[in-house]
Amino acid sequence: MNEFNKSLSNLKATQEKLLTTKNKKATSGNGIYDRYANPILTAAHAPIEWRYDLNPETNPYLMERIGINATLNSGAIKWNGKYILVVRVEGNDRKSFFAIAESPNGIDNFRFWDEPATLPETEEPDTNVYDMRLTAHEDGWIYGVFCSERKDPNAPEGDLSAAVASAGIVRTKDLLTWERLPDLKSKSQQRNVVLHPEFVDGKYAFYTRPQDGFIDTGSGGGIGWGLVDDITNAIVKEEKIINYRYYHTIKELKNGEGPHPIKTEKGWLHLAHGVRNCAAGLRYVLYLYLTDLQDPTKLIAEPAGYFMAPQDEERIGDVSNVLFSSGWIADKDGTVFIYYASSDTRMHVATSTIDKLLDYCLKSPADGYRSAASVETIKQMVAKNKELSKQSVQL
Repeated sequence: MNEFNKSLSNLKATQEKLLTTKNKKATSGNGIYDRYANPILTAAHAPIEWRYDLNPETNPYLMERIGINATLNSGAIKWNGKYILVVRVEGNDRKSFFAIAESPNGIDNFRFWDEPATLPETEEPDTNVYDMRLTAHEDGWIYGVFCSERKDPNAPEGDLSAAVASAGIVRTKDLLTWERLPDLKSKSQQRNVVLHPEFVDGKYAFYTRPQDGFIDTGSGGGIGWGLVDDITNAIVKEEKIINYRYYHTIKELKNGEGPHPIKTEKGWLHLAHGVRNCAAGLRYVLYLYLTDLQDPTKLIAEPAGYFMAPQDEERIGDVSNVLFSSGWIADKDGTVFIYYASSDTRMHVATSTIDKLLDYCLKSPADGYRSAASVETIKQMVAKNKELSKQSVQL
């Protein structure tokens, strides 16, 4: 008994030290955003009560009974003055579920709520759920749109990997009780679906990612847009691609909307992910684009290449070489908290401002889609800087 209590005391002390560690900005930056030195959520942040039977009679060796593998791909919202993440938590059994973590400042001291979130199931139960995007809609509800994965009923006998993806929808007004709505219906499989925060022509608007299969986008051309009359029976009849994939770019294989866009004076600011294939496998990076305030389907600006890519320890994990974001928070003072996961393993935060992100979008050069165009863009920058240097010398 004494040994059990000693082990439990050490376990709690170690976790408390982790939970209360202050986060600091990383020393290097690029002027666009600041990374932070420590991940904000890891498997070790999961409450001890979720993982250990704390009864010495039934668990005398204080073994971890329920393992947690990863914390990743969180939706985000500012709620009652707290920075709230709806986290995808993956167990050692490969099943994902949602759990809420909160922080007083958005960069450290994140703590999970006492229990994971309970999501009602539909008549066709989900095998796995993950990657929830949160939208506080102007209709008064907070919506969560997530990927619902089920085994493909048409898979050949013995094929245990074929799956079908659809967009699950829940809503809440307190983040405690969730109402399940029917899954989004469309002509294709859907992953990375995001609800726009405002009505458009009196309808609900969704950012979609049409694809031919569970993994392969196939004929899906990029990030789509579809309108829905009734969100309690959400049917997308027509999809329009608003952000395309292109050959030999960071998003040639597939791309998808991250969190819902932020409304700014100069347009809707979007954070998305792009995927390409390389010798090491799939590489996921993040990029930004801007669309028109009055017509969110109209592209205004999109800088070339990635906005953020995995670096250093971020490249290592369950699925290496991946950055993925499904949540960000814009504070009233213009600060933007960008929540992203690295290599499907852990959560991080980076901070910027609305002004910086708009400046980056509007003043950074677009992709010319050819090596010669990239060289010409650099030469133009060099010429401008040489002219500036001459003017400085003359002064």
